[in-house]
Amino acid sequence: MKIQNPVLPGFNPDPSMIRVGDTYYIANSTFEWFPGVRLHESKDMVHWNELPSPLASVTMLDMAGNPASGGIWAPDLSYADGKFWLVFTDVKVTEGPFKDMHNYVTTATDIRGPWTKPTLLNGVGFDESLFHDDDGRKYLVQQTWDHREYKQPFNGITLTEIDPETLRVKPETARTIYRGTDVKLVEGPHLYKIKGQYYLFAAQGGTVWTHQEVVARSASLTAESFVTEPGEPFITNFDTPDSYLQKQGHGALVSTPGGEWYYASLTGRPWHHDTESVWDPRGWCTLGRETAIQKVEWDAEGWPRIVGGHGGQTFVEAPKDAIHTDAPDNHSYHDNFTGDLDTTQWNTLRIPFTSHMGRTGDGKLTLVGHESFASNFDVSLVGLRWQAFNFDAQVKVEFDPYSYQQMAGLTNFYNDKHYSWVFITWDEERGHVIEVAQNDNNQYTSFLKDAAIQIPAGTQSVWFKTKVRTSSYSYAYSLDGKTWQDIPVELDAAVVSDDYVLQTYGGFFTGAFVGLAAVDYAGYNREANFYNFDYAELAD
Repeated sequence: MKIQNPVLPGFNPDPSMIRVGDTYYIANSTFEWFPGVRLHESKDMVHWNELPSPLASVTMLDMAGNPASGGIWAPDLSYADGKFWLVFTDVKVTEGPFKDMHNYVTTATDIRGPWTKPTLLNGVGFDESLFHDDDGRKYLVQQTWDHREYKQPFNGITLTEIDPETLRVKPETARTIYRGTDVKLVEGPHLYKIKGQYYLFAAQGGTVWTHQEVVARSASLTAESFVTEPGEPFITNFDTPDSYLQKQGHGALVSTPGGEWYYASLTGRPWHHDTESVWDPRGWCTLGRETAIQKVEWDAEGWPRIVGGHGGQTFVEAPKDAIHTDAPDNHSYHDNFTGDLDTTQWNTLRIPFTSHMGRTGDGKLTLVGHESFASNFDVSLVGLRWQAFNFDAQVKVEFDPYSYQQMAGLTNFYNDKHYSWVFITWDEERGHVIEVAQNDNNQYTSFLKDAAIQIPAGTQSVWFKTKVRTSSYSYAYSLDGKTWQDIPVELDAAVVSDDYVLQTYGGFFTGAFVGLAAVDYAGYNREANFYNFDYAELAD
């Protein structure tokens, strides 16, 4: 079998991969999207199935008010003492000199839960991981944040011992074990003990085109004792601009039962407008940061090297002892809303889907209109990751607004400043109308305005469709679900990419979603009904 990268397409960044017995598990960041932390499992590294999220209630995770691209950063999954350990960061501030954050740990004897109520650890830095030494000691390994304007904010990798019984962090044991190289921005640490040596894997260069992973090692865990792997970085695409995969770096190492080694890394797949160079700008990653897996070999000096070179490969030999795993090859999805909302597919912003936001059953999803997309508190939006560059998505909508402050429809959404949607609303002169609008770095544009499409009196339902075609996308509508009318507005897909958002905002860590939403910022909680949602991936 061959591993085809990325193995987890579409907004699956910062992978933490482990093996327990013959099964591999990956945990990924979810940022402000709820539920928190995405888990997948596989026995062959080729085919992956999603597992229930460990952070699926407000008791486990409270993100109300978190900024865009705050929330869950770089969770770390490990296994020791007969149970799974998950440490994660909930980031409350993304912009400016400070990074206020809360680091937690939770455990479970079964990967599917139940997970213990999270224990607060500290707020020293993000991208924490847990290292279980063979002498029974446990350590929190984390990036360390420095707000002082005359210092580098990424102030090295800190190691702090944790009491294995009480899970209390022992700040008196804290020490900096590694400061990275001149590339700076050292983060994403994972520590391993291999053949008596401690190996530290850490990301550098920022999670953009300059991203990379370096490896350092030491015979002990004393302060500043780690020495960087000589020569080229362990993995990077900074000097491979023509590669299908870009941004590789932050990730985790794993061994197979047969003694082979693999590395799971975040990656991005940029596309380009026809007028653009493929080197500069490097491109636009509308699918966000994804997960790739590369094979690793060890050189004569005991350093790990990526098979095929530090730029990685699209197709990678699967483990020789892989056990075939049944999993879907395509992420197309249909929802008739006959039962509870499937939160392995659907995500909400910051807060869980409850009766306050809406309800499902009897073949429909009802969303209660609340605050606008600009809110960090109370948005009625359910979203599905873009997992392919080309897809169609459609849904049937019933909505009876009586104010222009009431809107409901189909959206392509990155964050509160970057999205578009097609929706039903109210016009004082023409009654119910269809409008298309975009928010581009908080510049809101209604494209149809006085030419908004009037919905004939007596019409009960409207069908909406979005057609995403890599670099651009559009919307269409139907009054009978059969005959479609294209709306003459073509939108640049780059606006919902990490790379576009980065130009103006420091929180650029997620990916585009297609979603269903209802807004009633008048505060009257007008409801909208959605039926027969369909997301169909097309060939690239």
